[in-house]
Amino acid sequence: MKWESKDMDVYLTAKEYVDTAVLPLLPVSFGEDMKQVVGMGEFISLLMPQLEKQFKGRIFLLPQYSYLKTSEEGKRISDLHDWVTHIRNHGFKHIFFITSDSDWKAGEDKLNGELIWLPSIPLENMEEKYKRTILEEQVKQLLQLIIQKWQDN
Repeated sequence: MKWESKDMDVYLTAKEYVDTAVLPLLPVSFGEDMKQVVGMGEFISLLMPQLEKQFKGRIFLLPQYSYLKTSEEGKRISDLHDWVTHIRNHGFKHIFFITSDSDWKAGEDKLNGELIWLPSIPLENMEEKYKRTILEEQVKQLLQLIIQKWQDN
């Protein structure tokens, strides 16, 4: 389910079955790395609807968490802890953070959820059919990762 009005009725009637929240982490920068940062966000934003479609009824896709790439790691992690507390208080057992920003890897052990880092693939000049194929392959890998994490817990 997505953070959309049309999905809320479904969620509210079946929320005991929706135990997983997915929070995309997207950096923002206007510095020299702007194009790379935009590409990261674009890549994750294209993957998320396909992931949600595969797990419809089991995961809740939250709106993206955007942050300044230059912000301190401690502040970002503290902000995410607030999100996690709120999400867990509403019955979600599993929380996945999905990003292409490798900076999150350094603080991964401080997160109260599962970080999935995917290297960004530049899609801007790619033909649509190749783009679709790459995204489908990435979603398959994501599916396996999430299922593995569910089984580990």
